Amino acid sequence: MSPLQDAQRRERIDVSDDDDTRAVSRPTGKRSSRRARSGSSDHETGSVATIERSGRDEGSRKAAKSSGKKAGGGMGNPFKRLVKFLKEVVQELRKVIWPSRKQMVTYTTVVLVFVVFTVAFISLLDLAFNWGVNWLFG
Repeated sequence: MSPLQDAQRRERIDVSDDDDTRAVSRPTGKRSSRRARSGSSDHETGSVATIERSGRDEGSRKAAKSSGKKAGGGMGNPFKRLVKFLKEVVQELRKVIWPSRKQMVTYTTVVLVFVVFTVAFISLLDLAFNWGVNWLFG
């Protein structure tokens, strides 16, 4: 990738920390079908995001770390922080690709069958050790 393409790609990336103004895009879960249609991977199309950090950011982070204070300081109204946290939780839950009913039934069946086999195996081991202890110490 040429330096010009790399610079253009970095310009398109929005790394602002203002969560209230940023639109939340929801993933569709169709990544493999999009690749098949386009005939290329993310790496070839240049859609992999990278964030360049300047040396000044690293120095300020080290200075904040060495002074013993966390970024943000943990100060402020606890109710505002709680509301912000809950908003962020909702935003993250919107990004989740939830399983369909068929997938859920399949996953639940697999788990239940595995649990039944595990319980049966441990019960047989318990029974065998019980017989062995009774035979040994009778």
